[in-house]
Amino acid sequence: METGIATTPFGRRPMSLAMLAAQNDSREIPKGRVVDKWQIYRNLCEGRSIAGIGDRALAVLNALLSFYPDNDLSEENGLIVFPSNAHLSLRAHAMPEPTVRRHLATLVDCGLIIRRDSPNGKRYARKGRGGEIVQAFGFSLAPLLARAHEFEAAAERVRADNRALRLMRERITLHRRDIQKLIEAAVEEDVAGDWGDLWRRFRRVVEAIPRRASIAELEPIVADLAALHDDVDKLLEIHMKSTNPSGNDSQNERQQSDSNTDSIFELEPALEKSGATVEPRTRTAEPPKTYPLGMVLKACPDIVPYAMDGIGNWRELMITAAQVRGFLGVSPSAYEEACHVMGQETAAIVIACILQRAQHINSAGGYMRVLTEKARGGEFSVGPMLMAALKANGTTARMTG
Repeated sequence: METGIATTPFGRRPMSLAMLAAQNDSREIPKGRVVDKWQIYRNLCEGRSIAGIGDRALAVLNALLSFYPDNDLSEENGLIVFPSNAHLSLRAHAMPEPTVRRHLATLVDCGLIIRRDSPNGKRYARKGRGGEIVQAFGFSLAPLLARAHEFEAAAERVRADNRALRLMRERITLHRRDIQKLIEAAVEEDVAGDWGDLWRRFRRVVEAIPRRASIAELEPIVADLAALHDDVDKLLEIHMKSTNPSGNDSQNERQQSDSNTDSIFELEPALEKSGATVEPRTRTAEPPKTYPLGMVLKACPDIVPYAMDGIGNWRELMITAAQVRGFLGVSPSAYEEACHVMGQETAAIVIACILQRAQHINSAGGYMRVLTEKARGGEFSVGPMLMAALKANGTTARMTG
């Protein structure tokens, strides 16, 4: 049963004004208030950053609550529990008793429980003739009941912050996806504009996004991406108006076109992961579409098992080659340079050919750089390399015009 008189801790434990304030607050519990003890605990777990409590102290509080006989905390049922440290240790998953004592002190300092020490410091209850508890010494859970609404508000605040953070990250994801794909489409369709500069701006913003960030840190990033998205939209809008000046129904009708599976603009994952910057560009080397994809795969069949769902178009070949280059030991910078000089399709064919002859090549990375330098000087063509691979596999093929 709670008492209206301030109590002090047993032995050498000091008394503080904060403890006195916690005791005073616990006396202001509205009459008839009943709260589920486990709901209070869940709210404390969610709002622990606001309450200033750690997970180990919460584990001890969980053990304390387990000694309270009812699920509902109320003054009518009494608010004092009196387990020994040994029993608390068992219910706190065998936490050492010195650690239990330390976290009990933390709970007291945070004003979540109050010590009701007996004259000798022991924890026990004195019962009346009818078996009811008339006086108990241990830990009072009154602050939990008194501050239940405070803990609920703290938990709701944390939930709201988490929701806002999740929405902020969703906005970033949408901006990133839209900007990247719009720039890809613009480069593929030869839309007028400084797309290289827009791409570099985009990469600078994206690379500055921290893995773990608060809402305040993400707000300027969202603003930068939104501004960039707006610039991309404006350029595309200008292009659409210039190519559709009359605005009649037939011109406004959405064009039907098949997907371009031979896209030259591909941001392959391996380069993105390495931190290398791949900018939009136009094809700078011989167009490998002169060589049928089927012929490339006949010449270099070893690359096919590396594809998750097979290789049915040039895009899938380029994506697979970007992954295979890592297995061969070709550095991201070497492959990036080859893509710039040869073109991404040609570089993918070279990777496939190197893989096919991997056992005869001591340094695939060095070989790739040599071929890149030759291509830069106009001294390299992928055709002979491809024909040699076909011949090595005992396959004959004719080039198609």
